[in-house]
Amino acid sequence: MAKIDHTPDEAARLAHLEERLAELEARESEAASIETLIAQLVPSDVRTHLRAARKEQLLAARALLDHWIARTDRAPAERIRRRESIKLE
Repeated sequence: MAKIDHTPDEAARLAHLEERLAELEARESEAASIETLIAQLVPSDVRTHLRAARKEQLLAARALLDHWIARTDRAPAERIRRRESIKLE
């Protein structure tokens, strides 16, 4: 590959970008090692159950939000609850 002569500004910018790339690659390898550690410490069936539980929590939050969104969309008259009289003997 032919060597390209860079201006001092371009060379400084290139050095900065290479530094940043090295930092990002280091973080990526750290994340991969954490995932590997979790995979080694937590059995796969437990991870499956935890993933399913997390999904159920998100579905519950969705249902709650859907309820309150539907309630907000109702007309104000529909939101007022009427009192009901019940005669006791």
